Amino acid sequence: MSMTDEPLYPIAVLIDELKNDDIQLRLNSIRRLSTIARALGEERTRKELIPFLSENNDDDDEVLLAMAEELGVFIPYVGGVEHAHVLLPPLETLSTVEETCVREKAVESLCRVGSQMKESDLVEHFIPLVKRLAAGEWFTARVSACGVFHIAYPSAPDTVKTELRSIYSQLCQDDMPMVRRAAATNLGKFAATIESAHLKTDVMSMFDDLTQDDQDSVRLLAVEGCAALGKLLEPQDCVAHILPVIVNFSQDKSWRVRYMVANQLYELCEAVGPEPTRTELVPAYVRLLRDNEAEVRIAAAGKVTKFCRILNPELAIQHILPCVKELSTDSSQHVRSALASVIMGMAPVLGKDATIEHLLPIFLSLLKDEFPDVRLNIISKLDQVNQVIGIDLLSQSLLPAIVELAEDRHWRVRLAIIEYIPLLASQLGVGFFDDKLGALCMQWLQDKVHSIREAAANNVKRLAEEFGPEWAMQHIVPQVLEMISNPHYLYRMTILRAVSLLAPVMGSEITCSKLLPVVMTAAKDRVPNIKFNVAKVLQSLIPIVDQSVAEKTIRPGLVELSEDPDVDVRFFANQALQSIDNVMMSS
Repeated sequence: MSMTDEPLYPIAVLIDELKNDDIQLRLNSIRRLSTIARALGEERTRKELIPFLSENNDDDDEVLLAMAEELGVFIPYVGGVEHAHVLLPPLETLSTVEETCVREKAVESLCRVGSQMKESDLVEHFIPLVKRLAAGEWFTARVSACGVFHIAYPSAPDTVKTELRSIYSQLCQDDMPMVRRAAATNLGKFAATIESAHLKTDVMSMFDDLTQDDQDSVRLLAVEGCAALGKLLEPQDCVAHILPVIVNFSQDKSWRVRYMVANQLYELCEAVGPEPTRTELVPAYVRLLRDNEAEVRIAAAGKVTKFCRILNPELAIQHILPCVKELSTDSSQHVRSALASVIMGMAPVLGKDATIEHLLPIFLSLLKDEFPDVRLNIISKLDQVNQVIGIDLLSQSLLPAIVELAEDRHWRVRLAIIEYIPLLASQLGVGFFDDKLGALCMQWLQDKVHSIREAAANNVKRLAEEFGPEWAMQHIVPQVLEMISNPHYLYRMTILRAVSLLAPVMGSEITCSKLLPVVMTAAKDRVPNIKFNVAKVLQSLIPIVDQSVAEKTIRPGLVELSEDPDVDVRFFANQALQSIDNVMMSS
């Protein structure tokens, strides 16, 4: 190929591959667009590549999605911000396709490109694009239009701003529910760019239309707009316009709408101020906590701590606590689980006396719950209560719950409780731990499930870090090392893993005197898996022990393993020997 043809080559390959029947080739070429644009140069990219992409009528969603993504970061390849507008035609086409994820990515890219464009270009190119999309015959264009108003509006002249507000208002009343949904979703973003004089008039009338929509899918998206608009309006306007809507929504006939309210309510408390919260929002929240749909109660229960933080303790005790007591015995285990995951956070809000009087009985009943997730959620947040009332009041009920979870027949429950043992150890203190939980930690090292044994080995290391090497030397190391003689090789492997984790925590002296001899004995094991794990452990011990020990004790053991009949044992032994050589050379 002659030199003159060279620049044509990438575009020729791209065009060929983009027309190829093989979707993977088409995808690869789209993902290489930036490389091809660099090869073509900025001018040819603008004049040849972008028009080609605009005309490309690929019908595969994956290819279109990749193209929408690439074009969003394409400004540098078309000559910078002053030429950014050339990217709008292909993105406009992509934002009208039927596949939702392609449209969303195209709108995201349009917003990214539009936010970097110069104001004059926005007026000349971007605002007409928004109008075209909003007037699109097919609903997909109108859905996409809703997502780009907030980029177009700030730079528009006043007359055009009025027109844009009017167009958005029409989209809020569109015949297609999908368009109204998109309008409801993006209303908060659009409202944030609108001048405050028009907020109360134009935006609130759009909001009213959406809140009275006959489709619950539109109304529930309008709920999200409540919180966004609440932050933009003055408190008195918020009380006048948003509060009645939220109170109505909390009694909406659709449980999905009530669910959204339960999720968003605490954000509105900040917007409307303390007095309306007490008189209007607390009763609404209490209704949601007692809703007849479990999903709504789950959402409300999950926000109980955030809501209580906004109220004063007396209000929380008077109104919220009775509901919390009811929820702790709710018929749905998922409601109890959601409550258990946040209820501990109420302790710092209510203070010591109220926690002991009101919350402690609820904690204790949840600790005895038949559903393991509920008990786990309480245990995982124990530190929050400990800071307020101390652990003593809970410790007597904690122990049975922990033991039961530690021996649960579902291994994932056992795994979860192991994760919390170091947290419990730090909260309960060394005395309680030695008496009650030490034996459990050893028991897990011999669990039937590998993940449990692995987690137990990690747990042993974290306990040694928590309580210090002297404590570990007395209470952990002897029991762990005893297990190296277990008849089953998998359990012996777990002990080797525990040794390699403990060594850095215990320090050089204990490693040389206690841990290393056990590992050297295991090197004589008859099972190859044990032997190559010994080689790995010895390699991890090299940086911890003195060089003389590495030379006199570890090297001879590794040399012996490097002559083993098993290929894997030889491989790992040679790797470890290499490590010793490297340490010697560097020193």
